[in-house]
Amino acid sequence: MGIDWGALEASRVGTTLVASFLASTVECVEALTVVLAVGSVRGWPSALGGAAGALVVLAAIVAALGPALTRIPLHVVQVVVGAMILMFGLRWLRKAILRSAGLIALHDEEAAYTKNAAALRETKIGIAPRWDRLAFAAAFHITMLEGTEVVFIVIAIGAGGSGLLLSASMGAVAALVVVTALGFALHRPLARVPENTLKFFVGVLLSAFGTFWVSEGAGLAWPR
Repeated sequence: MGIDWGALEASRVGTTLVASFLASTVECVEALTVVLAVGSVRGWPSALGGAAGALVVLAAIVAALGPALTRIPLHVVQVVVGAMILMFGLRWLRKAILRSAGLIALHDEEAAYTKNAAALRETKIGIAPRWDRLAFAAAFHITMLEGTEVVFIVIAIGAGGSGLLLSASMGAVAALVVVTALGFALHRPLARVPENTLKFFVGVLLSAFGTFWVSEGAGLAWPR
């Protein structure tokens, strides 16, 4: 019985897109919480400007690093990036299990929003009438912080084969669009998003990707 290479490739692309979307959704929700707090307390123009500036920088990083990976032998990329994404996935999986077991507290976006808003209100730096540097810096910082993890995930997932970087990038962009649209529509943290469940599934997916690529880069021949 022959191998259906078309179906196999579609499965790889689909799995890559879903993994990137789910992982990016978690990071986007966490960034949205802080941006909403900054915008509601310090003003929206500067907060949105900071977030947009960070997204431009992150897009430039992906554009620069993505093609650069093609110049490195595939087996080297698979071993190095696979090991990194395996550790990343295991870290998320460990946290999700500990939270489910009640050993560490569940992440609460409402509580995080309240805490960040209170900290911004208590700052001694006054709100500028047109351009608030504190709001810009806070939104830029959180977007860069969470976005850097998204960039790592996109590059790591997309480095596994030809054409996968595009599907990984599409998954991340889709997550950004969905979370941003919900944030604009609701004007509040997405506290009902099952973040711990998402982290559990994403941890499993990233761990599987990492294991597969490290083994393949090391020369292991997988069945079919």
